[in-house]
Amino acid sequence: MKQIRWSAGGIALACVILAAGLSCRQSSRTYTAGDFQSVRKIDAHVHDNSPSTAFADVARECGFSILSINVDYPDFPPMGDQQEVGKAHHTTYPSEEAWATTFSMTGWGQPGWVGATIAHLDSALHDGAVAVKFWKNIGMVFRNAEGKLVMIDDPGLDTIFSYLIARGVPIVCHCGEPRDCWLPVPEMMSNDMKAYFSHHPLYHMYEHPEMPSYEAQIAARNHRLERSPGMKFMGAHLGSIEWNVDTLASFLDRFPTASVDLAARIDYLQVQSQRDREKVREFFVKYADRLIYATDLVFNPPDDPAAFKTVTADKWRSDWAYLATDSVMTQPLVSGTFQGLCLEKPVIEKVYHENAERLFSGAWKKPG
Repeated sequence: MKQIRWSAGGIALACVILAAGLSCRQSSRTYTAGDFQSVRKIDAHVHDNSPSTAFADVARECGFSILSINVDYPDFPPMGDQQEVGKAHHTTYPSEEAWATTFSMTGWGQPGWVGATIAHLDSALHDGAVAVKFWKNIGMVFRNAEGKLVMIDDPGLDTIFSYLIARGVPIVCHCGEPRDCWLPVPEMMSNDMKAYFSHHPLYHMYEHPEMPSYEAQIAARNHRLERSPGMKFMGAHLGSIEWNVDTLASFLDRFPTASVDLAARIDYLQVQSQRDREKVREFFVKYADRLIYATDLVFNPPDDPAAFKTVTADKWRSDWAYLATDSVMTQPLVSGTFQGLCLEKPVIEKVYHENAERLFSGAWKKPG
């Protein structure tokens, strides 16, 4: 029995591997836990906001590169500080770290906001940013002068999207929240969401029917994809369709150029694996070109670098055990045991690095 520890939402968690190597089909075509170090891997959605080099160090030690994404989030350092950290780390560690920029909604609707935002993005891209993040404050927090929430398909964003599409810049889009956010606590899939929303009712949309529904958030995102064809699009957090691989498959079929990352939603896949492991496995095989490994790990000052490195390495190894092996596992975000998917090598290589390298072309200098 092997125990792996990591952190989610600031809580220490433990993943326990109860058994391994039970029935991994065609073992010569699959990786093992021991292959973790040697296979190239990219975590395409993290937040490295610390001047410390700990994230780059653990990435190198574990055979990873990372994409650190700037976000206009009050619990993070100011956006300008995030950008300077991203630039500095990419300069020092071009094989390990790339960064994505974002923008502020402050000044929305006022003369000059669009021009100033494009000038900011143009400067960030010139300084090495490889993508642009649209965050959930659009649709859930920011309101216009009339007090109405601004949704992601608002025509006022059209010029920003057109500018990025014309430049071929990838867009990372976090729209809405997990569907759990709109459900009563007992009906939620994730133990993490149950704990969080039980203690943060302000953010529990089930308690706020005056806010846009989950379906409204998804519809606005889909409408944006229709309004802005040709977008290099990565839907963060399984595109907020984490709760059902069939529904996510329908989204990917409808928008054949879209990709989604796995950041902070692997526990939802593990719950679905309990119900029908083969369905989840077949989903990964069918959409292997559209799924991008990511964690949403956060390293903020003044987090302890040594503790963060341990947590990060353990989280990465735990996810590898789920995706690459047939280990029987437990972890606190999921009630009960579940078995790893034992994905074959070509699928693992696409999910872990090829898809990210294609979408964020040239983001990382090849190691070696």
